[in-house]
Amino acid sequence: MKKAVLWVIIGLVVVGLLIQLIPLPGRGNNPPVTSEPPWDSPQTRALAKRACFDCHSNESRWPLYAYVAPVSWLIYNDVMGGRSRMNFSEWNRGFQPSIGEIVGELQEGGMPPAIYLPMHPNAQLTAAEKQQLITGLTNSLK
Repeated sequence: MKKAVLWVIIGLVVVGLLIQLIPLPGRGNNPPVTSEPPWDSPQTRALAKRACFDCHSNESRWPLYAYVAPVSWLIYNDVMGGRSRMNFSEWNRGFQPSIGEIVGELQEGGMPPAIYLPMHPNAQLTAAEKQQLITGLTNSLK
């Protein structure tokens, strides 16, 4: 029994080390900022940066755990998915969601996602900050 447990532990360690070798193209890299929305105020941009930019811009922060699989896979997927749906750093590239979609996500609590907030408590917005962001985005993106 002890040998079986030891082999399972050794196997898990080997697998854990091997999965670190799986490359993720673009992880840790931020493409250049080509354009941003016409922000109505620096406060709106600051709130958006605090709550949204890690996944919805080319100014993502890549903490150390973003380089350790399998957590890195989740972070990479979130950033690439977020950038593909809305990217504040490539605002002129074409498709962007409507202001109604953005406001709806904020009002319903879909953004920032609840799973994101424990590791990024600075992205948590108070009710007043959320309303200020909604108003600012509405003014900026109309």
